[in-house]
Amino acid sequence: MTTHAQLISATALHSLLGDPDLRIVDATVHLTFDENGAHAESGADTFAAGHIPGAIFVDQIAELSNPAGEAPFEAVNSSAFADVVGAHGIGDGSRVVVYDTANGIWATRLWWQFRLEGHDVEVLDGGLAAWEAAGFVTTTEPTLHQPASFTASRRAGAIVSTADVEAATSDPSVLLVNALDPDSFAQGHIPGSVNVPFGSLVNPDGTLKDLTELREIFGAAGALDADVTPIAYCGGGIAATAVTFALASLGRDDAAVYDGSMNAWTADPNRPLETP
Repeated sequence: MTTHAQLISATALHSLLGDPDLRIVDATVHLTFDENGAHAESGADTFAAGHIPGAIFVDQIAELSNPAGEAPFEAVNSSAFADVVGAHGIGDGSRVVVYDTANGIWATRLWWQFRLEGHDVEVLDGGLAAWEAAGFVTTTEPTLHQPASFTASRRAGAIVSTADVEAATSDPSVLLVNALDPDSFAQGHIPGSVNVPFGSLVNPDGTLKDLTELREIFGAAGALDADVTPIAYCGGGIAATAVTFALASLGRDDAAVYDGSMNAWTADPNRPLETP
């Protein structure tokens, strides 16, 4: 039986409830699409309607995205991140478990932001649906923690800029991995990219696939080759984190995220797009 060190099951998380060092974080954002594009909405209302006992809510749109950034969800700087999570009671000694109520990519986004700042945290496998499927209760009761001291230190190579990606398109030692669905990939992608849809990495119930299956998926895409460094991207830097999370589960800790992703790449019409 293969395991994922960064994942925690609902049963294992339930056994930790009451641990004073535990910090459970609901990372939900609701993303919808229409003829005008993508729309992101805070998951605060669904959190208030029911969440894992002891959980807190961190608003990734309002608290952890830079409104003046290159793209809508650009990660805040280290100081701002430390201030936000510290104010929520997350400190250097906290054991952090993140989850969401949607498709898992917002949980991996928050996992990545913690990792970006030098802290490894766990993701609840299957999210809130797995918690409820295991028969565990939810609550509407809020949880408040005393502010804590959180030390943030950027992890080298975990995030790349548009300039880095422009250089990567002609660098054979870099593999650009597009995490969007095949139709979106076919409509146009950064030249030289391979496609590993984030949805292909999870089972129908939202849990992460077995390590053997993940190796097959990433191996076929060339993302496990020792002579290349993967850079994951998507539309806005969210689904890309599901790719880096799955790669990290396989021991591939050097995969980076292009935080601006297609939002930033297509902002300049002179940047090329490739179609199959």
